[in-house]
Amino acid sequence: MDDMQDNGAVTADDVAAAAGVSRWTVARAFKKDASISRKSREKVLAAAEALGYAPDLLASSLASDKSNLVAIINNDFSNPHKLVVLERLTRILWTRGWGTLLVHMSDSEDASAALLAASQRRVDAAVVIGTRFDDRILGTALGARRVKKLVIFARYSQNPDTLTIACDDVIAMREIADHLLSRGYRHPVYLAGPDTQSAKLHRKTTFTEYWRDKTGVAVRSIHADAYDFGAAIDRVTALFAEGGPRPDVLVCENDIIAIGAMDALRYRLGLRVPQDVAVTGFDDIPLAGSPAYGLTTYRQPITAMTERLLDVLEGRLSSDVHLPGLFVARGST
Repeated sequence: MDDMQDNGAVTADDVAAAAGVSRWTVARAFKKDASISRKSREKVLAAAEALGYAPDLLASSLASDKSNLVAIINNDFSNPHKLVVLERLTRILWTRGWGTLLVHMSDSEDASAALLAASQRRVDAAVVIGTRFDDRILGTALGARRVKKLVIFARYSQNPDTLTIACDDVIAMREIADHLLSRGYRHPVYLAGPDTQSAKLHRKTTFTEYWRDKTGVAVRSIHADAYDFGAAIDRVTALFAEGGPRPDVLVCENDIIAIGAMDALRYRLGLRVPQDVAVTGFDDIPLAGSPAYGLTTYRQPITAMTERLLDVLEGRLSSDVHLPGLFVARGST
């Protein structure tokens, strides 16, 4: 860089001249772990602010092979919990010097194309928070070296080349089961999301096996067509239209399905919650605490999970992490 660029943009040389330092000192001032005195950094930052200078992050990443940019890949925008996850992820990553790039995975579940789009922008890692992605496709994408690191966030993957950061579903579902047993419920139906080959949650398997071990009774499981309250309304309505023994509690795979289940029970079937049928969810989205629902649920430890993601990004962690969350009892049980 020489003097002021033709388009009027302020350069590192302009900042160096204003601060009375070298252009290399300016470069170090904007690097997170660079060796530079506090006094020199403050002089550079003050001059940069006065001149309205911002470093060219793309040029820096090309020089260092590190972009400090994380791609967040999602295909589940109808689930309010994903908004909670996105807010927490982007806010905490930003405060630690990491930028984020949101990539929308298509409805065709084309994880490979999404990862390619992320890699073309030279991200240091990709974090998948969607609900539908196939381990085989992920394996193909990783084999083609689409991204440097691939983290599956809040779900589980069996692919050995990925790293999982998730809530501990085993602890969570056992706590939910113990709560229901202590309240006298004995005839649950488990309401899950789509029964696909996508990377799985461990909630259904854990609950049904734990309940059978505790009571000797097998738990019936049913699936909604999508992680969507409308799909849950339709599935619960169909369940009760089938006849047979009525469940005394619906154990739902997440909160948005549970909210749809409660709406079906109350407004399509004329039943009371919890007097006729109790309901539990998972995630603790803001709507779960509304007086309209008062949903018993399990809060995922998103902040702690994001801290572990930072450990991965900064080279302090290279293994799967399953963290306990918090059981939240409310009026729906």
